[in-house]
Amino acid sequence: MPLRVLILGGTTEASALAKLVSQDTGIDATLSFAGRTANPAPQPIATRSGGFGSVDGLMRYLGEQRIEAVVDATHPFADQISAHAVVACAQVKVPLASLTRPPWKRVEGDRWRNVPDAGTAAAALGNTAHRVFLSVGRQDLRAFTAAPRPHYVARVIEMPDRLKITHLKLIQARGPFDKAAELDLLREEKIDVLVSKNAGGSATYAKIEAARELGLPVIMIARPHKPAGDVVASPEEALGWLHERAPSLRGV
Repeated sequence: MPLRVLILGGTTEASALAKLVSQDTGIDATLSFAGRTANPAPQPIATRSGGFGSVDGLMRYLGEQRIEAVVDATHPFADQISAHAVVACAQVKVPLASLTRPPWKRVEGDRWRNVPDAGTAAAALGNTAHRVFLSVGRQDLRAFTAAPRPHYVARVIEMPDRLKITHLKLIQARGPFDKAAELDLLREEKIDVLVSKNAGGSATYAKIEAARELGLPVIMIARPHKPAGDVVASPEEALGWLHERAPSLRGV
């Protein structure tokens, strides 16, 4: 019988892992999305959309679906589901791996100001009439209603509902993005400041490279504490972790 696996997804790494396990007859995996994106990219394995509601809800799902292993491949800022996964998997004794994407590191030429959250990032903009590129996701755009002076350009996968921010231009697009396109965007929009979450990975790093080349300051939002199980660094390592656990779970 194939190993029944739940992948908590929403990232490029989760999609890459889904592709790997789809080619592995020893694994029967489901990829779970939080449901914040109405039309996620098609996947080669079974998917589900929507949260679990609570630790108890996740525990119930694991039991009902006879899940034997979980891989948390959620976004570095999705700390709540990761906390729930750690507790739920410990309670029902299901092994958990956390596919942890390294954060971006400041290099020569970067002009970063590190802040702990979106609200602090908005306050750091002050009252100057900057032109600001927001790369924070639609869930955190509301934090910038408190800083009405800048002109904002925000890129989102899906348009937000009932968002009241004056002087806001929304660009709907899904990564990855290359450096040349990011340079064009920052120049065309006459951006003075970039606000970004420290998401890590390669899919959206081009905007950081573009800001560095143009000498733009970056307000960088630090990651929250994210509970983890067995830490793996890549989809390939996560697949190896699953193979290592399959025999013990089968009693071999």
